[in-house]
Amino acid sequence: MIDWLLDPSHWTGDDGVMALIAQHLAYTGAALLIAMVIGLPIGLYVGHTRRGTVLVAGFANALRALPTLGLIVLLVILFGPVFASDLAFIVPSLIVLTVLAVPPIVTAAYAGVLAVDPAVVDAARGMGYRPMKILFSVEVPCALPLILSGVRSATLQAVSTATIAAYASLGGLGRLIIDGRAQNDYAQMAAGAVLVGVLALVIDLAMGLLSAVVVSPGINRRVSRRSHA
Repeated sequence: MIDWLLDPSHWTGDDGVMALIAQHLAYTGAALLIAMVIGLPIGLYVGHTRRGTVLVAGFANALRALPTLGLIVLLVILFGPVFASDLAFIVPSLIVLTVLAVPPIVTAAYAGVLAVDPAVVDAARGMGYRPMKILFSVEVPCALPLILSGVRSATLQAVSTATIAAYASLGGLGRLIIDGRAQNDYAQMAAGAVLVGVLALVIDLAMGLLSAVVVSPGINRRVSRRSHA
């Protein structure tokens, strides 16, 4: 495996590791963006209004239980006659990754807003803040650590699961695993698995640094005291 990774010819070209990493990140980024557009408004609404918590929690758990590989095969069969281009494979892959990423984003968003100190919300209401201003000026900043934690979890799940795109004849690091299995090239398979793990670790570190920069130091200290308690 080490020899395979150290071979410069495996890193360049259209099928090289760098190109596969770029494709892997493209699938992950697109799915994560769609999941945030869907999940954040739902989570914030449920947390702010306290309505539909049980329904959303049950729906999120149901999405987590879906078999990703079976789902992508089913969607490829369904979308194959609809699209004549690579969209027949790209759309199912993005749907599966989005379905996987939505639950942690939704649950973290509404849990974060629900966890905001009611006294802080009452104080903002007493100052004349309207509901939307309370949400975006008080609740979201206070809930930001949990919200980012949900986005971070969704990102890691999407990165690790984006290998299934290779099952739909697409690229990404899963290509190394699928092609290596077809050729009985176990060094290539192991290299693909290691690269996915390293990519996930790098992204997790980057997300952690982003959280430290974006979240107010005062909120970080408060969350840290709660966790130690």
